[in-house]
Amino acid sequence: MHVLVVGGGGREHAIVWALSKSPKVTKLSCAPGNAGIAALAQCVPVKATDVEGMVDWARENAVDFVMVAPDDPLALGMVDALEAAGIPAFGPRANAAVIEASKAFSKDLMAKYHIPTARYQTFTELESALAYVREQGAPIVVKADGLALGKGVIVAQSVEEAEEAVRAMMADKKFGEAGTKVVIEECMTGPEVTVLAFCDGKHLVPMPASQDHKRAFDGNQGPNTGGMGSIAPVACYTPDLAQVCMETIFQPTVDAMAAEGRPFQGVLYFGLMLTPQGPKVVEYNSRFGDPECQSVLSLLESDLMDILLACRNGTLDQTEIRWKAGAACCLVLASGGYPGSYRKGLPITGLEEAGKTAVVFHAGTARNDSGELVTGGGRVLGVTAVGGDLDEAIRGAYASAEHIHFEGMQFRTDIGRAF
Repeated sequence: MHVLVVGGGGREHAIVWALSKSPKVTKLSCAPGNAGIAALAQCVPVKATDVEGMVDWARENAVDFVMVAPDDPLALGMVDALEAAGIPAFGPRANAAVIEASKAFSKDLMAKYHIPTARYQTFTELESALAYVREQGAPIVVKADGLALGKGVIVAQSVEEAEEAVRAMMADKKFGEAGTKVVIEECMTGPEVTVLAFCDGKHLVPMPASQDHKRAFDGNQGPNTGGMGSIAPVACYTPDLAQVCMETIFQPTVDAMAAEGRPFQGVLYFGLMLTPQGPKVVEYNSRFGDPECQSVLSLLESDLMDILLACRNGTLDQTEIRWKAGAACCLVLASGGYPGSYRKGLPITGLEEAGKTAVVFHAGTARNDSGELVTGGGRVLGVTAVGGDLDEAIRGAYASAEHIHFEGMQFRTDIGRAF
């Protein structure tokens, strides 16, 4: 079976790595891929958002199955286009991917079907949004409605900060059209947990709970990033809590999407806040999180290809999914200056030694004209270790990362220990 994975970051490297272990997969391609993915798959020079180009390449190269990993192509309808061309694909269709692509849609869905979440209002007029902020006070959360590379959410600690966020989104178009509409909601408190779930439109199977670390610096300080590291599973997410979430959030969400004529097939990301009043939804994503994916898939024992096929074919309830005991930790090594401006093209050393004790997933890497491995993005590598317990996994990730060097390399020293 020739499988094409769409995307080119650390999440996609983890997916390609997991699929490479499947006896069903005889050939792997990845578009556009990266320097690490190139060791496992043919990298294809087609942009992840080029729907027509991806369909053409898949058809011309006899691809049997496509796994669409990132949010943008899902929202653009890549799965719809592939399926229309007779090419089986994994991921939600555009009318279901809207659960991530529009925060207003997802909040309205939760309100309609009584799924617990923060109180909110949606605005398309700047002055109305500013008036609401002043009326509610702070802390308060301001969200761009559309996709903004995971950076369209501001947790404002003051009214002034909230007003600034609203103006940046609605007037200054900081996130382009994504901020034309904003959602303003109450600020919830409690530990945050991510639960990814495989879905086939009717059934879902949750994966081990994970936690990512969004802030750039130790102690959850500094600007928000795409994620500086992750762990799985999470001690505070108990079996009792998991049952509550299944009954009040997970299955009701899948049922709600089906009732709306938007059956969700793919990976549904539940961003949860474990509040004093019980678990509530912070956000939905329509795909694997990054870097949560790297930790979670490191614990998967079952054949990922079998699961992807079951999600697409509606047979997830007949599919056994097994996980390793123990825990995993993914430590992100980032370019100096990230998430602000940073240099590219800096040589990377030490990967072979690090790879002896951990799996090093490439996120932003490339080859220069001399064939050297160099930095090519803000988040460069995700050093991922598995251990008998969380402490062992964390120690393993950090010990392996000590072998890796590139100029300006930055990382947090408290992944798995700061919540």
